[in-house]
Amino acid sequence: MRHYSTIDRCIQSLDQAVRSLVPGATTAQRSNPAQGVESSLSIREARHVAGLMRVNHSGEVCAQALYHGQALTAKLPNVRREMEHAAIEEQDHLAWCEDRLKELDSLPSLLNPVWYGLSFAMGAIAGVAGDKYSLGFVAETERQVSLHLEDHIEQLPEQDERSRKILVQMNEDELKHRDTALDAGGVDLPKPVQITMNAISKLMTKTSYYI
Repeated sequence: MRHYSTIDRCIQSLDQAVRSLVPGATTAQRSNPAQGVESSLSIREARHVAGLMRVNHSGEVCAQALYHGQALTAKLPNVRREMEHAAIEEQDHLAWCEDRLKELDSLPSLLNPVWYGLSFAMGAIAGVAGDKYSLGFVAETERQVSLHLEDHIEQLPEQDERSRKILVQMNEDELKHRDTALDAGGVDLPKPVQITMNAISKLMTKTSYYI
């Protein structure tokens, strides 16, 4: 297995950032869960669903940045591999959300570069703090993402099975990532950190729905 230098990993991080932020640059490795499913929405319903999917797309941009930042600073090779593997699975989510936005004649959030930069910095800091905190950061992030997904699933129009299939699969993956992080030694984060993460998440949710 090739060992990458710090410069190599920085170049990889830049490439990953571009792939996460440029529409169409990321492709899914797994089939879209909504493949073969039909949904018919009114104009009003489609706008609301587009807003929800735009939020979820931004959430996946944040997840990519978090994992990339943590992988860059993680101390143990096995933890770095866990972060890189999770990021690959999150790429599927990114591509699926982008596909659904296209179907709804909508676009990703214009604020994604801001969310990526902020999330990358938070992930890198968590990695520097130590692998048990880095893994705990993953677990808390996935817990909060899962809560958002469950709320969005409830908000979907009853007939929108395409979006529902995507969000349900995403939620299953997020919960798996959370459990994997905890099993690998992740610890609960201090309450102030959890509160800060939740506040940032709410800000992203409210702005990305519209912008």
